[in-house]
Amino acid sequence: MSGRLWSGVVAVLLVVAPLDSAGMLEIYFIDVEGGQATLIATPGGETMLVDAGYAGRGMFQSKAGDLRDARDAQRIAATARDAGVKRIDYLLVTHFHQDHDGGVPELAQLIPIGTFIDHGTIPEEAEKTVAGALEAFAAYSAVRGRGRHLEPRPGDRLPLKGVDAVVVSSGGATIARSLPAAGEPNRRCSPSELAAAESVENPRSTGLLLQFGRFRFLDLGDLTGRPLYNLVCPSNHIGPVDVYLVAHHGGRDAADSATLTAFRPRAAILNNGAVKGGDPEMFTLLRSVPTTEVWQLHRAERRDAANFPDDQIANLDESTAHGIKVTAYRDGSFLVRNARTGLVRSFPAR
Repeated sequence: MSGRLWSGVVAVLLVVAPLDSAGMLEIYFIDVEGGQATLIATPGGETMLVDAGYAGRGMFQSKAGDLRDARDAQRIAATARDAGVKRIDYLLVTHFHQDHDGGVPELAQLIPIGTFIDHGTIPEEAEKTVAGALEAFAAYSAVRGRGRHLEPRPGDRLPLKGVDAVVVSSGGATIARSLPAAGEPNRRCSPSELAAAESVENPRSTGLLLQFGRFRFLDLGDLTGRPLYNLVCPSNHIGPVDVYLVAHHGGRDAADSATLTAFRPRAAILNNGAVKGGDPEMFTLLRSVPTTEVWQLHRAERRDAANFPDDQIANLDESTAHGIKVTAYRDGSFLVRNARTGLVRSFPAR
């Protein structure tokens, strides 16, 4: 794997957004093979990483060890170098599963981390649904203890410069009041939520609505079950967003039509892996919304996969580690770039 994950010739569709480098928000969706690692560089000069992928060679059973084998930490560090990032000011760990917190101990040896943000602790019963979760949390917690720690509640704002970052879910709770420009009844609500495939930690995910001017980005981690339902039913507490990182890697338990009706994303990003996430139910739902353009970190390899066009897929197999980058502007316009092809799609201000 090349360390230069974002190089390549750029092909541009439509009209490129304003070239104001001092006033843009950059979001890097890093390939960690079906985990999450999302690097955010704000116009205020600060950085936040949401999750850090797996430990070691990238499996749930992997443990931190030789940094040469730290697949995801090395990919994150390479992306940070390409972005000119020398420090992670804030690390938000959405929840305590190994595909989200596993890479933290190794990453902390590669790049300084200032403040850790999470929902605090992990219930002991989490081990029954995901083996190794408690051990991974202990390793993460040891690193967290060496820095500043924030434990925000729904409705709290994170102290990120240049953007408005509102926590919309955490620890199983969600915001009680609708955000501005939201609150309308959601006619697509079912009588009850889709059941969460993993019922302990995923529904406790810390979700974030990040706004820069008129641009809005939503990242809910692996939020599923009742908390995901509560964000959009019976009323839409979030409102329309420009970019939505699809919950739970595009798993079937996040494929509730009420969410897309509420969020109405112009671009949806799937941080799926070749054999993880990107379930057929989610593909079917996303295809039912013609106003949403879908981008995948990986082509899904299952037989019943209905992948989107290759131009919108960063990795066609597991031999590469390309990412997807969003560059957003204050007026609400933004670009989506596929690092594999160099293709750039421009979205004008609404």
